[in-house]
Order: sequence, then C-alpha cells, then structure tokens
Amino acid sequence: MRARCLYLHGFASGPGSAKGVAFAEAFARHGVDVERLNLRVPSLAHLRLSAMIDHVVATIGDAEQVVLIGSSLGGLTAARVAERVPAVRALVLLAPAFRMAERWRARLGDDGAAWRRDGSIEVFDHAERRPARVDVGFLDDAAATDVGWPTVTAPTWIAHGTRDDVVDVALSRQWCARTPSARLTELDDGHELIASLPTILDGAWRHLAPWLAPA
Repeated sequence: MRARCLYLHGFASGPGSAKGVAFAEAFARHGVDVERLNLRVPSLAHLRLSAMIDHVVATIGDAEQVVLIGSSLGGLTAARVAERVPAVRALVLLAPAFRMAERWRARLGDDGAAWRRDGSIEVFDHAERRPARVDVGFLDDAAATDVGWPTVTAPTWIAHGTRDDVVDVALSRQWCARTPSARLTELDDGHELIASLPTILDGAWRHLAPWLAPA
C-alpha cells in the first residue's frame, strides 16, 4: 500500500506556493498525488503552530502510512507531527524552522516587546502577494508548543541552504547530529531554495520512493 504524501507550506505562504506546486507536478509524473494542505489556521492573522500541528494530525486521521514534506515552518510542523503520529514513515524537510520562538525573540529583541505593544506585526503574505499582520499570540503559542528539539525516529532528509539568512543551516546541522535517523544535504542557496529545486525534487523522490513507488 502506498503512503499518503502531504506537503506543508511555510510561514505566510499557502498550498499554491512555488515549491508545493513543483512537488505536486514532479511526483505526479511518478503517479503520486501530493496533498498540499492549507496551514493558515485558524487564519494568517491569528496563526498558531499548535493549530497547524492539530490540523495535520486530523488530516492524517487513521491513515496507516504517510510521508510529510515540509518547508520552513511547515518543516518544523512536520517534525512535531512525526513525534505524535506513528503513521509518519518518512520526512523531507526544507530549511526547517527549528527553535522558532527563540529565533523570533532574538531577532525582535526585548522578548518581542514592540510586537506585544502593537498587538500584531506586519509580514509579507506570499500567498496573497500583499502586506498582512500576525498577532502576538503566534509568538506565545510557538514558545509553548515548540519546546526543545523535535524527537523524530522516522527516516528524514533535510535540504538546507548555506546562505539561508532566515533559518541558519547550523540549526539543521545540530538537529541531525542528535537525530540518528536524519541526514542533511547542504546547498549553495538561500532560504527559499528555488534555485535548488531540481536537486531537491530528485533527492526527495529518492528518499521517499520506498513508501511512494508502486510495488
């Protein structure tokens, strides 16, 4: 039985993202349907990592086998789901947003004081191609949900750019060093990894084929 294949997009993105579409088209050539989830839950303005995780878990339901592909925040979500759901057989993570709350706090300074004062922060909505706002509850929920490193035993392949200025590749190196089931491929690219898509699509298929290729 083939596993279901779910794609989890990144922060302020959506199921129509360039990487999500590229995976759907590439895997369709192998006869595999990539289910691109909408993780803007409950909405972008009130985004919550805990709700994202719950949505993926609910989508998996009683499936016996599933593989997850996650980009950035979607990669972190995939790793957290894999901790909870034994049906997750394998993962592909693209620049996963490990230690997210810590990084946001460090970038904003003063524990996000300006975010708290204003109640929300402006971001660029990549799905709608316009500015948007996300409330500070996102930061607090992430701090409560993303505690420590994810513990994952499913075979995991990470692709991460060495020029990533959003999520430092050092975080993927640290996680792989402590996760025997994980391996890391470093690419000469930034956070979006668009220039590396042909390499990523090939590597992802080779990693996931044992669960997705026809018997």
